[in-house]
Amino acid sequence: MNSSVGVDVSKGRWLAVQLFDDASWDVDLFPTFTELWKNYQEAKWILVDIPIGLIDEGAQRACDTMARSLLGDRQFSVFQVPCRAALMADSWGEACEINRSKTGRRMSKQTYAIMPKIREVDEFLQATVEARKKILEIHPELCFWALNNSKPMEHNKKTEPGFKERLNILKKHQPKVDDILTCALAQPNWKIAKDDIVDALVGAMVGLLTQGQLTTLPDDPTLDSTGLAMQMVIPAKTYMRGEANEQ
Repeated sequence: MNSSVGVDVSKGRWLAVQLFDDASWDVDLFPTFTELWKNYQEAKWILVDIPIGLIDEGAQRACDTMARSLLGDRQFSVFQVPCRAALMADSWGEACEINRSKTGRRMSKQTYAIMPKIREVDEFLQATVEARKKILEIHPELCFWALNNSKPMEHNKKTEPGFKERLNILKKHQPKVDDILTCALAQPNWKIAKDDIVDALVGAMVGLLTQGQLTTLPDDPTLDSTGLAMQMVIPAKTYMRGEANEQ
C-alpha cells in the first residue's frame, strides 16, 4: 500500500504523520530520527521540515532564497540555515562567530534552537546513504502555498485565523484531518502544539496527493560537500514557474 510521511520537530522530538492511499493514517512521536526511519522506511516518501544539505561558506542556499520570494509576507518563516561548520558549536555565540566567518552572517536564535535536530538528520543521512532518495526537505509554508493555487497563507500559523486557514486547505484533500488532530492532541505525554501537527500533515499530504511526483526548488539543485542536495520539494502539478525538476 502506498504511503507518505510528513515529519516536523515538536518539543525536541520527531512528530510523524503517515497517510495511505486508502485514506487510512497513522500519527506517532519519536525521540530519535533513527527510530522514526525504522518505523517508516517502507513509505514512498519521508518529507521533513528540517534543512538537508548545508553550505560550507558563502551565499545562502538557493532553495531558501527562492522560497522566500514565493511566500510574500510568510517569507520570514524560512529561517537562515547554518553553515556546516557551525553545527558543531557549543553555544549560540560560538555558532554566530563560525557562521559569520564562513558566510558573513550571524545566526538567529530560532536557527540555533533547531540546530541539534539539523545535526541529527545530517548525521543520519551521512551514515544511511540509501535513505537519501526517500528523505527529502520540505517547508510547510511552501507546501501550503502549492496547495493554495500558488498563494501564500494570509495569517501567521500561530494565530487562530492562521490555524483555521491551513486546516481548511488540509480538509479539502483529507477528510480525516480532525481525527488525526484529535488523536495526536489526546496523547497524555506528547504535549505537542497543534500547528506542529498541521505542518507534519501537509508534508504527508504533499507526498501522497502527487503520487510521488515531486519537483525540486531550484531546478538542478547543487550538492553540498557531502553529496546532499540543497533543495526543497513541492508538488509537481502545482508548480508552474518552470523552475522545478521532477524527482
